[in-house]
Amino acid sequence: MQLDDTDRRILRALQKQGRMSNAELSEKVNLSASACHRRVQRLEAEGYVKDYVALLNARKLGLASTVFVEIRLSAQADEVLDAFEKAVARVPAVLECHLMAGTADYILKVVAEDTEDFARIHRQYLTRLPGVAQMQSSFALRTVFKTTALPL
Repeated sequence: MQLDDTDRRILRALQKQGRMSNAELSEKVNLSASACHRRVQRLEAEGYVKDYVALLNARKLGLASTVFVEIRLSAQADEVLDAFEKAVARVPAVLECHLMAGTADYILKVVAEDTEDFARIHRQYLTRLPGVAQMQSSFALRTVFKTTALPL
């Protein structure tokens, strides 16, 4: 399916405010409510809209620290990668895990209350991940910019 300008306007609007009603959305993208609804359904069915979620305020929830953890594995065999990926997906504080090209095999984005809480997460979860040869953690001092919106 090819995206046209109207589809892109709909996707941009939904990225900014996924809870708006169909009537609000149709007005925002200058389309009738029924045509807008059909397009949104099609965009969902085609997989362009993956999900609708609430973005929570980590600081308000006591998770003020963001830590990026670079991980090198002991081997690159498929079974080592699979075991690591399955295990890391079960760590509650890990928000993202990316397989990398470069010096690190993986980069994790981890949230914690503070350095003491991260030490607990490190000890309780990260050091027990299978196949890990080396870890390096970097604490974010301040988030300068953050978005979930893709450029359309």
